Formats: sequence, structure tokens, C-alpha cells
Amino acid sequence: MSCTNSPEAVKKLLENMQSDLRALSLECKKKFPPVKEAAESGIIKVKTIAARNTEILAALKENSSEVVQPFLMGCGTKEPKITQLCLAAIQRLMSHEVVSETAAGNIINMLWQLMENSLEELKLLQTVLVLLTTNTVVHDEALSKAIVLCFRLHFTKDNITNNTAAATVRQVVTVVFERMVAEDDRHRDIEPPVPIQGNSNRRSVSTLRPCAKDAYMLFQDLCQLVNADAPYWLVGMTEMTRTFGLELLESVLNDFPQVFLQHQEFSFLLKERVCPLVIKLFSPNIKFRQGSSTSSSPAPVEKPYFPICMRLLRVVSVLIKQFYSLLVTECEIFLSLLVKFLDSDKPQWLRAVAVESIHRLCVQPQLLRSFCQSYDMKQHSTKVFRDIVNALGSFIQSLFLVPPTGNPATANQAGNNNAGGPASAPANSGVVGVGGGVTLLPAFEYRGAWIPILTVTVQGSAKATYLEMLDKVEPPTIPEGYAMSVAFHCLLDLVRGITTMIEGELGEVEAEGPSVTEGASSQSSERRDEQAASDPMDQETVSRAVWEEMVSACWCGLLAALSLLLDASTDEAATENILKAELTMAALCGRLGLVTSRDAFITAICKGSLPPHYALTVLNATTAATLSNKSYSIQGQSVMMISPSSESHQQVVAVGQPLAVQPQGTVMLTSKNIQCMRTLLNLAHCHGAVLGTSWQLVLATLQHLVWILGLKPSSGGALKPGRAVEGPSTVLTTAVMTDLPVISNILSRLFESSQYLDDVSLHHLINALCSLSLEAMDMAYGNNKEPSLFAVAKLLETGLVNMHRIEILWRPLTGHLLEVCQHPNSRMREWGAEALTSLIRAGLTFSHEPPLPQNQRLQLLLLNPLKEMSNINHPDIRLKQLECVLQILQSQGDSLGPGWPLVLGVMGAIRNDQGESLIRTAFQCLQLVVTDFLPTMPCSCLQIVVDVAGSFGLHNQELNISLTSIGLLWNISDYFFQRGETIEKELNKEEAAQQKQAEEKGVSLNRPFHPAPPFDCLWLCLYAKLGELCVDPRPAVRKSAGQTLFSTIGAHGTLLQHSTWHTVIWKVLFHLLDRVRESSTTADKEKIESGGGNILIHHSRDTAEKQWAETWVLTLAGVARIFNTRRYLLQPLGDFSRAWDVLLDHIQSAALSKNNEVSLAALKSFQEILQIVSPVRDSEKPEPPAVSVPVPVLLGNLSGPGLSRPFVRTDSIGEKLGRCGSETPVVTDELEDLKLWWAAWNTWHRTGSESTEPPSSVDELTFIPSQPFLTALVQIFPALYQHIKAGFSMADLQKLGVILHSAVSVPISSDASPFILPSYTEAVLTSLQEAVLTALDVLQKAICVGPENMQIMYPAIFDQLLAFVEFSCKPPQYGQLETKHIANAKYNQAEWVALNYVPFAERSLEVVVDLYQKTACHKAVVNEKVLQNIIKTLRVPLSLKYSCPSESTWKLAVASLLKVLSIGLPVARQHASSGKFDSMWPELASTLEDFLFTKSIPPDNLSIQEFQRNESIDVEVVQLISAEILPYANLIPKAFVGQMMTMLNKGSIHSQPCSFTEAEIDIRLREEFSKMCFETLLQFSFSNKVTTPQEGYISRMALSVLLKRSQDVLHRYIEDERLSGKCPLPRQQVTEIIFVLKAVSTLIDSLKKTQPENVDGNTWSQVIALYPTLVECITCSSSDVGSALKEALAPFKDFMQPPASRVQNGES
Repeated sequence: MSCTNSPEAVKKLLENMQSDLRALSLECKKKFPPVKEAAESGIIKVKTIAARNTEILAALKENSSEVVQPFLMGCGTKEPKITQLCLAAIQRLMSHEVVSETAAGNIINMLWQLMENSLEELKLLQTVLVLLTTNTVVHDEALSKAIVLCFRLHFTKDNITNNTAAATVRQVVTVVFERMVAEDDRHRDIEPPVPIQGNSNRRSVSTLRPCAKDAYMLFQDLCQLVNADAPYWLVGMTEMTRTFGLELLESVLNDFPQVFLQHQEFSFLLKERVCPLVIKLFSPNIKFRQGSSTSSSPAPVEKPYFPICMRLLRVVSVLIKQFYSLLVTECEIFLSLLVKFLDSDKPQWLRAVAVESIHRLCVQPQLLRSFCQSYDMKQHSTKVFRDIVNALGSFIQSLFLVPPTGNPATANQAGNNNAGGPASAPANSGVVGVGGGVTLLPAFEYRGAWIPILTVTVQGSAKATYLEMLDKVEPPTIPEGYAMSVAFHCLLDLVRGITTMIEGELGEVEAEGPSVTEGASSQSSERRDEQAASDPMDQETVSRAVWEEMVSACWCGLLAALSLLLDASTDEAATENILKAELTMAALCGRLGLVTSRDAFITAICKGSLPPHYALTVLNATTAATLSNKSYSIQGQSVMMISPSSESHQQVVAVGQPLAVQPQGTVMLTSKNIQCMRTLLNLAHCHGAVLGTSWQLVLATLQHLVWILGLKPSSGGALKPGRAVEGPSTVLTTAVMTDLPVISNILSRLFESSQYLDDVSLHHLINALCSLSLEAMDMAYGNNKEPSLFAVAKLLETGLVNMHRIEILWRPLTGHLLEVCQHPNSRMREWGAEALTSLIRAGLTFSHEPPLPQNQRLQLLLLNPLKEMSNINHPDIRLKQLECVLQILQSQGDSLGPGWPLVLGVMGAIRNDQGESLIRTAFQCLQLVVTDFLPTMPCSCLQIVVDVAGSFGLHNQELNISLTSIGLLWNISDYFFQRGETIEKELNKEEAAQQKQAEEKGVSLNRPFHPAPPFDCLWLCLYAKLGELCVDPRPAVRKSAGQTLFSTIGAHGTLLQHSTWHTVIWKVLFHLLDRVRESSTTADKEKIESGGGNILIHHSRDTAEKQWAETWVLTLAGVARIFNTRRYLLQPLGDFSRAWDVLLDHIQSAALSKNNEVSLAALKSFQEILQIVSPVRDSEKPEPPAVSVPVPVLLGNLSGPGLSRPFVRTDSIGEKLGRCGSETPVVTDELEDLKLWWAAWNTWHRTGSESTEPPSSVDELTFIPSQPFLTALVQIFPALYQHIKAGFSMADLQKLGVILHSAVSVPISSDASPFILPSYTEAVLTSLQEAVLTALDVLQKAICVGPENMQIMYPAIFDQLLAFVEFSCKPPQYGQLETKHIANAKYNQAEWVALNYVPFAERSLEVVVDLYQKTACHKAVVNEKVLQNIIKTLRVPLSLKYSCPSESTWKLAVASLLKVLSIGLPVARQHASSGKFDSMWPELASTLEDFLFTKSIPPDNLSIQEFQRNESIDVEVVQLISAEILPYANLIPKAFVGQMMTMLNKGSIHSQPCSFTEAEIDIRLREEFSKMCFETLLQFSFSNKVTTPQEGYISRMALSVLLKRSQDVLHRYIEDERLSGKCPLPRQQVTEIIFVLKAVSTLIDSLKKTQPENVDGNTWSQVIALYPTLVECITCSSSDVGSALKEALAPFKDFMQPPASRVQNGES
């Protein structure tokens, strides 16, 4: 029929019409002739029309009344067959739209008649439908009549007809409205529609166009009919049902909303008719209370009727959905009603359909948004949106609250056939196998209520079940769980809708403009309202206000419901949905900045993750704060927030320990907990940016879960499954075991994704982690249990992934980790340090933009925490820190740049008490730096390297480290030396920059050793450090440091500026000397037991004092050497003489220290500085004469105890001077130079006098200087003297003498004596004695060549030497000290042994003689009575003779005396007149007398040969008298000559005593001597030269007495011999006779030698008279007498001559 106007169709129509009419005429031929005729005329009419008109259809329509007429008549026959044929024909005409308005009216009337006759009802309906749908010619009454006709047919008895009619009515109603829509469309182009005002009060329909008017009338009557009022337009209605009316209303409203929205008349109908009608019809439902007793109410309450109620709800849904904007107030009422229908006292079916209705709203977020804007956001308006959500919540909750079964009111309500209430459901109806603890059906279960979950709708669509039950009259039975499932879906769809909508809009807004953060959105809503009122706010703010209101309106209810469902859910899918809803809400709140609600949702998820009743303060505290006692007020009822119930039938998948200070037992995790945990992870992962402060909740929960699951951190901060450390181990099911790696992975990813967070969110995350960590730290205090390391590990992880913007989080991150590092719990600390060091390392290796070398600030920022770690005392942390430094050096060492000071600071911060391993590790770092990185670091850091290396030297934990660090300092100094120029340039550049800065700031530049140039300062720091090490408590360190210090100054000192030497001397060297001196003098004298068990300490180092002594020695030697080798640099410095004095002072105090080693070394240093040749000013000046003294050997090995490194002069003086500057160095004048030497002399003198001064009192501890010391002291003098001889005065000589004398007097300790003393018998000098003599020798040689005025010193030298000579017999006393003779000393006792002074005294004597030989004639020697002193001195040994300690002494004394006299006597004679020698003569006399007639007895063992040799010495003396004295008697005092003669007399034969025993004669009779005396006596007695007659006379008298005595002795002997017969005579008588005989022979010999004229004749006669007596003795028997007799008789042969005349003889 689509092409009804094509020629073929028209042709066919005409044919069909003609055939229809023919058929009609045939049928009516018999019974109804009028009809037949009409039909036939009809055929003609049709043919005519077809023939005449080109527009056949139009013509047909014009004549349609006539064309239709036969068929109408046919219908009138009421004959079924005819009627059917006619209706078919009419329908065909209609379908070709060839029916006019009039014809249509006729047709309708005809149909009405058929209807009233109940004929062909279905056909009628069909015809009406075709009539109304094919064209629009039917209007007004005709239309209403057609409609009524359909209604009437709807209420027939026939079911089919009824249903068909109902369908037709629905279609007709639709057609009416469709016509109106079409009409509007046609007119829209002509006149645009006027938008209606919602409150328009127009009732008139006059302005409506025809179709609109029909529609209006129809709708108005439908309202009338539903309201049971008479229709205005549908005249002829007989009956009507409300249900059908409501359905029609609903379909119109649903299908044609635009009609009502565009036409005021219609909208007026809505407001004035529909809404009141609905409200009125609802009243039975509202008033009805299930279970209220009817008796109490006066009027019986109409019960809710399911079909109407359900249809009303459908209408309401449509009204709200479509006309909300028109019916704001009315909708408020409807919605409130909906909410009320959910009450628990309403019938179950009512609640179910109400929930379905609400569900329909919930899937329309824009609608919900409108509610919120229209009600919730208006003051004094019902908070509709909030109420809906809360009602859903209460509804769900009420489903769980199983009422007690005892209450009859809750039994099945009779008449309602309501078997679906929760009371009637058996409590465990769905739980299968309770024992298994697993329900088979998905369900909610809570406190005994078990509600299955039914699959209600597809997500996001509200497909209702009961709202669609239009055919049910009785309320249906609601299956258990249905309402719950719908409510559940309502919630989910609500959340999904709102969040999707708001987030979509938010996304658009954010795309346009910047986001608003949490803080900005927290302005109070009141303020917002004001703003909205005061100015037209921009779109975004308005939208935002709506979003926030929506969320704040619904969150409480949602949360209450979702939490409850989450707890009750036993189905994984349901749980997943609930969690997803909570998650999306949390995220949305976060995005909108609604902190409270966000935290509440997160808390709910967190609680779900943890075991029931798990004590987690964060959650409890937060919820308490935000949710005010965990209850939300819903519709005035207080609904407690449900806390998780513990008895849910959940599968336990893990058992672990709670994270608490005192864990009590274990806790169990169910699969639901794990599910929640995953949601939590998901939330954090996807919505981290909006979590803000809730990170705290999330992370706290995760921490606890991780703990319960036993995940422990591994490298990089990722958590890996680890065994629980204590308590019952964590038990995990396989399900969880497979999940753990996944969870661990998600956890890591969560923190990895922190790199995408914005800065603010990242800070929130970091803060949360830090506060978590603080809690973990608090918990770990005071016990050593395994702490929770979650936070620390995750801080590390977060830091690592945010390296690209590490600056913004570095401070809080590292600041916190540093606190963790200080925690007493070792595991906690360890992780803190691990995290911190990993971050620092990662930060340094990360390729930042710009790179670190260009971004120094960042580099320092990264390294700073490493430095801060130095403030922590825990060794394990420091070890980590140092390991980190080591790794940084190995990987980043070349590019540290400005970070060096920090890195070096870390090494330097290791303190002494921090344990060996720490120090070792730190030192390893330092070694690495010194070996590899010195060239790459800024030169300004070199000083820090020096400081750090020095500080390691001072650590006393590990000696090797200290020693090695000194080695490092040496290496550093070499580096300075090699790279000197580069370093100097760089430092000067830096210095200039700093100077500039300092000037700008107006402060002075502050650095050590400031005025010196920076490079020199570097050296000075190095020296100062070594200087500190030189006073370290450990001797090995001191030694090594000392050697290194002096070596570096020696080797590299030339690099220093000239002026810097001043600092070196005063601040470094002298400062060091002061400290060493102080330490040495106060050092402990206690013996140190052997060190470290198996290390033996040599006895020379076994006290601290001895060890310090070594240091003092080393230091002094080093300084002295520097003074010596660098004199050319030091002397021009200006205060050289002051420095010289200080050095001398140090040498002096060392020399005077009570330690042999130190004192000796001090003198060696003294010797060293004295070997300096003073600079020569002019080239023509002759070289000073070389010192004629051989330099003592001792100086040779000076470097012995000194340094192991040889000193190499790195340059010649010339080079250095060239480097110092072009001008030649100032040469000090000689006066200055002399001053220095005299200072040295004074020092020498003080040292000498103090060291050799004998102690006043004696005790065991008296210190006595050692021989080597004294030797060295004396050996210094000759060298020193060379420089001061010009001014050396007598007083100085005196001082020297005192010192030499004292030095020689010092005894030796017996334990040293075997090394110093020669064996007693050897006559060897000790080196000290040699030195003393050498000193005097130097002096006398100098006097010899010196000017006249020096010669007065000779006597002093003689005095000195003579004093030494005296030592031969009288060793010097040293104070009160008792000395033993060496022979008696025991070597092992600490006694003092006097030296053997004899060789020394003898050598001194030889020197005296030599000197005297040279100087006897000097005026001074004569004047000062030197000769007399010599004699006086010699008198002592001579008089002692055999009593002398050594025999050689008196022999040498005699020889010397003879030699001296041989020289001196002539001089004395020369000066006889002056009287200068007067006092000498008596001295000489006494001396000779004492010697020749000594009191000492010769030793018994003296051999004859010895005796004779000694006698010959006596003879020599007598010969001297006879040769040098007596011949010059006239020049010699008379008294002296007399004394001489008396002495000779005493010595000659006649004075010998006669009572000798025989034995004595052998020895004592010095025959030769007696002879000599006698001869001399005779010679001078009888000599005419003798001027004193009495002398001669004495001699003669003595002679005659002697002869007489001899005569008597001989006579007596002869007599006794004869009488005795054979008996021998007594021995002494024989001895006596022998003596007499010898005396006689001597006498005769002597007389013969004397000149004859000197001998008196009388004497001769007496001699001859003896002869007969001698002859008589011949008979004696003793052979001894015989031999003596023979000798006596022999000389008489000279008298045998012929006698001359007697007269002649007797004359004279």
C-alpha cells in the first residue's frame, strides 16, 4: 500500500471497488434489494468518476459519501457475511485515503450501531483503527465517538475482544497524540513555539489547533475517568477501570513528553489534574501500616491495592523522569512518598516495587543531580537526594535485622498473602553445609540473617520485575533476597552513575582550566551559597558546588550501607562490586577535595582488609573523629555504623601475627581481607593523587597486612615473602602463597607509580610514610623484636622512582631516615641506613637534568644526609655510611667536585672510640682518595684531606692505621710537590674569589695561617698535622710522624715562600718542641709490661718516659738539622737570633733532662748547629782557619737514632736564592753572628755547669750524667771556641775550668762501667778524659798563636791541668756520693764506681810538662808561680811513692819533676833577684825530702830488679841536685842549700841505721843511692866552693863517727864468732856486720872519687886503721859475711904502696 497513488494501484483500486460492489449486489439480490440497487448504482458512479477525472483519487474522496453509501447500507443489514464484506471494502477505501470527513462520520455512526448490536466486534476494532491511522479526517465528536466505541468493546464479556480492544485503545490514544505532534511539526516553521511557564494558569483550549484540542480533551477525560469522575468529551462511556486509565496515562506521559512540555494547556493539566490525582490515589499506601491493629483507628484504613499502587509508581517514575522541571514541588512529594514506601512497616511487595522505582531513578545520574540542585541545595527544602540514599541504607539494614519470632505482628499478614517477609524465611534456608563454612549460593549473611543474592538486572539498567506485573491483581510473592538484590544494585548504580557523571564533567573542566586542590574546595557551603547569591558565579564553581553537595548528601548513607554489605557479603563478585563502589566514591571525594568523606570510605576499605576487631589506632581514631561515634543519622533514626562481625563464614587464607607492641596470639586473614587489600592497593595505585592525608590510613593498613602476611623488605625496598622472625610462624594457604608475589608486585608498582603523582600528592605520600615509620619506631622502642620496616622500605622505593624530582622530597625523606638511623632497635636502624645510603647512591648515579657536575646545589643536597649520618653514634650505621662512601668513591669519585668536603668530612668524623672495623673502613676510603682522587678534587679540599689523614693518625684503635696514615701524609706531600704549580694557581684563584666575597660582605677572610699564601698554608696544615702526630701517645706513631715531618720539610721545604718559613719555625717546629718537652718531662716512669702479650719491649723503651725520650731526641735532631741545612733561608728572616735562642733553650733543657738518651742527643744536635760556617761577606776575605782540632768521631754517626729516610737537599743554595727573588739575601753582619755564638756559649756553659753540678743530697734516684753525654758536652767546646775565641776572657776560662773539672769528677754507674772502663790494668783514657784534654789543648794552642793579652791565661790552664794531676793520688769526690773502687764493685749493683783517674792524671802531667817546656819563660808563667805549683802538685805522688794507687804515677812524677826542674831551675836562677821564686825553694826541698825518704814501705813482692830500678830513680834525683842545684849555690837561698846538704847527709851511708836484720839489708840498703849521696856530699862537703864551713865540718865529724862505729861492730863480731864455736850467730848480728862491711867499701869508694885535697888526712888514717880488724874477720863461718868482707878488703889494694916518710904524711 506504500504506493497507493501510482497508476497501477489506482487501476487496481477501481477494479477492487467494482468487484466489491458486484459481490455486494450479488449477496443482497434476494434479501435486500435496496442494497443491491445502491451497489449497482455505485458501480456506475465509480466508472463515471474514473472516466471523467484525471485525479481519480481526489475525485473519489470528494464523492466518498456516495461511494461508501452502498457499503454502509450493507452493514446495516446486520447480516454477518454482508457486514464482513462491507467492512473489508470500507477498510480498502480508507487505506487509500479516499474517505472524506462526512463519510468518516457516517462510517463511525454505522460502526457504533454494529457495536451496540455486538456484531463483528473484532472487525469493528480493526476498522476504527484503520480509519484513525490512515488519515486525520476524524475530529472532535467523531473521534471521541470512535474512542468510546473502543473503550466500550474493552469491557465486553469476551476475553479476546477485551484484549484486542485494550490494544486498540492504546493505539488510538497514541495516534491522537502523534497527530498533535505532527501538527506541531507542520506549524513549527511558521511560528516558533512559546516556551511555557511552569506556573501558567491557562485553562482555555480555544487557542489549540484541532489535533491538539483532540489530544487535550482525550487526556483531560482520562484523568477524569481515573479519578472516577464523568468525562467531558468521551460521551457514552459506560464503565472504566483505574488500572487501565493509569496505564494509558503512563503511556501518554512516557511517549509524548514534548507535548506537555511545549503546550501550556497540557502542562497545566499535568499540574492541576495528574499530580493531585496520583497523590490522592497514593493515600491508602501512605496511611497503611503493616501490623497496626485496626481497633485503635476509628475508620478502617483502606488497604494498599497492588495493581493501582504499582501503576501509580510507574506513573510517578515517568512524571519524575520526564517532567521533573515542570513539577519540582510535586516531585518532591512523590520522592518523599517513595522513600516512605521503603519503611519496614510497609508490605513486602510495596517495598519491592518502591525499590524498583528508586532503582529507576538511580540509573539516571543527571536526574539525581537535578534533585540535588532543586532540593538538597535549597534552604528549607527536604533533602530529597540524601533521604533517598539514606532510605536505601536503612532498607538494607532492616532486611538484616531479623525481628524476634515471638511477636505476632510479624507473622504473615492475612489477606495480603505476603509470604516473602524475612520473618517467614527460615534463618538458615540457604546455608548448605554449615560445618563447611562455605555457602554454595552467593549471599549476604549477617548475624544469623542469610539473604541470597539474585541476579536482578544487567548493571546500569533498571529492569524491574514487579513494576511490570500489569496482569497481576493480587500482590505477588517476593522471593527471598530480591529486595536486597535490587537495593544492592541501586547503590552500585547510584555510585557508578554519580561518579561517572561528575568525573566526566570534572575532566572537561580540568581540561579547560587548572585543577582545584583539596584546600581550595574546603570553603564552607554557607559561604558558597552567599557567593552564588551575590554574584553570578562562573560555571565551574556552580558545578563544583553541585558535585560537592551530591557527594556530601549521599556519602554517609552509601558508606553505612556498603560497609554493612561488605561485611555480610559471602560472594566474591558481590564483594568486588562493593569494594569497587567504595573505591570510586573514595576517589571521587578525593578529587573533589572532600576530605572527611574520602577518609571515611578509605577507612571502610581499610577495615575490610584487616581481621575483625583488629586494633589499628589510625582507623579507629580517624573514624571516630570523622564519623562521630560511627553512627549516621538516617531519617532521624540512629543507624550504628556496622563494625565487622567476626562470625562470617569466610574462608581463612592466612594466619599471622598482629603488628603490635605486645602481640597477643595470632590473627587470621580471610580471602575477603585479601580482596579488600587488593582494592586498597588499587585505590592507592590509580588514585594516589587525590588521597592526600588519607595516605596515612592506606599505608597504615597495608603495613599491618604486609606484616601479618610476613612480607619483609628486600633490596631496593620491595617486599618479598620472608619467614616471620618470632612467635608462631605465619601460616599461609597455597591460595595466598600464589597471591603473595602478586601482592608484593602490586605494592611495588604502587610506589613506582608515585612518579606520576603531582608534587603535593607526593608530599602527602612521603608524610604518611614518615608518620607510619615514626609509629613503627615508637613500637620498636625498648624491645629488640623485629620491627615493621614497611614504611622505611617504601620510603626508599618512593625515593628511588622519584629521582627525577628528588629535590622536592629529599629533605623530608632523608630527614626522617636519619631519625630512623638513630633508633635503638638494630634492625630498624640497619634498614634506615640501608635506605638512606641506597638513596644517596642512586641520587648520585641518576642522570639528572642538568647533570650533577653542573648542578652543584643538588649534589650537595644529595650528599648532605651522608654527612648528617656522622652525628649518629651507632657503629653499624656508621659502617653503612662508610661503605656508601666507598661505593660512591668507586663509582662517582671523579665527578664529586664540590661534594668532596662532605665526603671527606664523613671519613674525618669517625671518632676514636668507634671501633676498629669502622676506623678501618673509613681509612680504606681515605686510602682510595689519596691514591686515586687527589688530582680530581678541587684544590681547596686538599687541606681537608690532610686534616682527615691526620685525624686517622691520631686514632689509637689500630696502630697500623695510624702509621699508614702518616705514610699517606707523606704521599700527599709528594703530590703537593709534584703538582705544586697547578695547585698554587688554582688556590690563588680561589683565594682571590673568596677575598672578593669577604670584602663585599665586609668580613675578614678567615683561614688558618692566614697571611701566608694559600699554597703555603696547605703545606703548613700538613706540617701542623704531622706536628700533632709527633706528640701522639703511641711511640711508634710519634717516631713515624717525626721522621715524616722532618723529611717533608727537608725534601719539599724549598717550595715555601721565604716569609712562610717564619711560621714553620715558630708555629710548627717550636710549637712541637714545646709540646714534646712538656710531655717528656711529665711522662710516667712506671715500667710498661710487655705490650700485647707476645710483643717484647726492649728495656731501653719499657717506660713511657723512655719512649718519650726517643721522641724528644728525634724532634730535637730534626729541628736542629733544619736550622743547619736551611740556615741561609732562616737567617734573613729578621728574628733569627730569637729563634736561635729558643732552639738553644730547647737544646739546653733537653741536655739537662734526667735522661741519658735525650741529653746526649741534645748535645749531638748542639754539635750539629755549631758546625755552621758563618757566611762570608766579601770574596777577598780569607777563609777562617780550619778548626785544628780533629772533630770527635762521635759526630760521624749523628743520623744513627735519627731518620730512616736520607735527607736529600733538593736544591743548591744558589738556586733557592734565585727563587727567593732577584735581590741577594741579606747577609747578617758579624756582630749579629757573634751574638749567636755567644748565645751558644752561654747555653753550653749553663748546660755544662748544671749537668755536672754534684747533687746536694744522695738517694737512690740521684741522676748522674753519663760518660757519653759528658764527652759530647766537652767535645762541643773546641768547635764552639773557634767562633768565640776573640772575646774569650779569663772569666770564661774559669767557667770552662769548673765544668771540665766537674765533668771529669763524675763517677760511672757500675752497670755501665764494663763498657766504658778499660780493664783496670790498662792505662787508657776514657773518651771524656781525652775530650777534656783536647779542649785544653785547643785553648793553649789558641793562646799560643793569640795576642799577648791572651797569654795571661797560661797559668789558669796549668792550674787546671795540675788539678787533674792530683787525681792520680786523690780521686775527686762527686758531691756526697760514695764511690767504690772499681776492683770492689759488683757489676750488677747500682753503685757508682770511681774511674781509674791515673792514666788521665798522668796524661795531664805529660801535658803540663810539654806546656811548661814551651812556656817556662812567659812572664805570666813566671809571675803566677807556675813552677812552684807544679812542684807542689808533684809532691803528693812523690811523697806517697809506693802508696800511690799506681806505681807508674810516682815514676812519671819523678821524671816530670826532673824534666820541669831541668827547664825551670835555670829560669828560677835567672829571676833570683826578683824574689818571684823565693817561695818555690822550700817547696822543692820538702818535695825532694818526701820523695827520697818516703814513709811508704815498698810492697813485699818487690823484686830485686824492681828495687834496683827504683833505686836508680832515686840516684837520678841526687844527680839532679848535684848537677843543677849545688853547683849554683851562690844563686840559691842559703837555707835551701843547707837543706840539701842535710838531706844528702841523711841519705849517705853513714846515716844508715845499724840495727838491720839480714833480710832487710838485702833490700833496704840502697847502696847505689847511699853511695851517690855520699859522693855528692863528699864532693860538696870538701869542696872549696862550699861557703859554709860548718857544713863541711858536720860531714867530717859524721865520717869519723861512722869509722869508729864500724871498728866497734867488727870487734864485737869477732869476739862472738870465736865464742860461739859451731853455733851460728843471731841473724841480725850477721846482717849488721854485712852492712858495716858494705858501708866501709862504699866509704872508701867515695873517698877515692873525691878530690884528694878535700879529704882530711885524719880520715884516711882512720880508714887504714880498720884493715887489721877486717883481716881478723876472715875466719868467720858465714858465707854472706865472707863475700861482703871480700868487697870491703878489695879497695885497700890502693893503699899498698911503698911507705913514704911519716913526717911528710903527717904534716898537713
